[in-house]
Amino acid sequence: MVELDNIDRGILHELQLDARNQTAQAIADKVDVSASTVRNRIETLEDEGIIEGYHPKIDYESANLPLQIMFVCSAPPTERSEMVELILDVRGVVDVRETLTGHRNLYVEAVGTGTSDTVRITDALHEIGLSIESSEILRQRRVQPFNHFFYTDPYDNSRNDGNDGIEDDDNE
Repeated sequence: MVELDNIDRGILHELQLDARNQTAQAIADKVDVSASTVRNRIETLEDEGIIEGYHPKIDYESANLPLQIMFVCSAPPTERSEMVELILDVRGVVDVRETLTGHRNLYVEAVGTGTSDTVRITDALHEIGLSIESSEILRQRRVQPFNHFFYTDPYDNSRNDGNDGIEDDDNE
């Protein structure tokens, strides 16, 4: 396992903010290293599996897939991991989250154009052997970068106050 240092955290934070429009030089300027160091660090982070890929954020409604559904399912714990691969093969499924609990242990996000897609996906999930506990139509999903992958200047003592950079409004 790679031990992340301040430079790695800064690179990860910048990539999470906007990987597509970041250049190695722009990241280097923010974390105070050379562009070649950033490129080498990114390659190492990819090789170690810390960076798993770069994915676009899709507005499914604008892509003529106005229906987003979250299925909360239960699968036998011993079969759950194998079922995930089958679920990902269902047309319309865009995300599967596996939890450790024995009940309600799979969250399946799917997109479609209407009722016929919902029925088709529901039937496919049942055929795999899942029990659908609930299904909800999603309005929106918002994701943010993990807030601890920020770059901190090792020489900036204002962030080294023992509270991880959290300001206390009561002490003003």
